[in-house]
Amino acid sequence: MNDPTESSFDIHSFLASGGPGRHLVRVAAKQAFFAQGAKADCVFFLQTGRAKLTVVSERGKEATITLLGPGDFIGEESVAAAPGLRMATATAVTACTALKIERAQMTRVMHEQHGFSDFFLSFLLQRGMRTQADLVDQLFNNSEKRLARILLLMAEFGQPG
Repeated sequence: MNDPTESSFDIHSFLASGGPGRHLVRVAAKQAFFAQGAKADCVFFLQTGRAKLTVVSERGKEATITLLGPGDFIGEESVAAAPGLRMATATAVTACTALKIERAQMTRVMHEQHGFSDFFLSFLLQRGMRTQADLVDQLFNNSEKRLARILLLMAEFGQPG
């Protein structure tokens, strides 16, 4: 049987505006969304701008995990069964606008709105595939090929529009 709330739920409207448990935030370039080791209590949906995820080792060495753009979620580890700590730091590369979604609201919507769950799962699978491709690239390609791949990813080469 169809749930009437399911058919009236608009994913894009939900991710475009504030509401219960979510609000728009503006993050200046070089400002952090959150820091490694902080409590993982919310997810961000990046609407405009660019961001990066980095990790710092105990010895102080910093590595960039991935670059993020509009339409990406940031901090999705916060929806894990047991809330924990951030594994990375998310920093704005350019000025960003993002929707900050509290953990409780994100999990509620994922349980109640199957279309949104499908949308989020698709994002997670794409992120996982890209991370795997990045690892393969790092392991098997020379620095020139890795640089070329990063530049193509940053230019969104092959993407619609």
